[in-house]
Amino acid sequence: MIDKYRIEEASVEPMSFIVAIDKWIEFSLRYVVDYKLRRSTKDKIFIKILQEVDKTKGKVQLASATFELVAAPSLNVKIKK
Repeated sequence: MIDKYRIEEASVEPMSFIVAIDKWIEFSLRYVVDYKLRRSTKDKIFIKILQEVDKTKGKVQLASATFELVAAPSLNVKIKK
């Protein structure tokens, strides 16, 4: 890949990153894959993660936040000519 795309000192090895965000931990993965296999590879990785989380029998849980907007203030738009 380095030779094909003339990338200098590029790391093409898979990498993972952990970032603390507010009360969450975000995991990011970086991996090189053929563009035709992007979705299927991402799906396989996600399925494997879910399987491994399930094996912990509740010791590890996935969390998410969902917000529902139930009302919004009315807008008063004035257009100057």
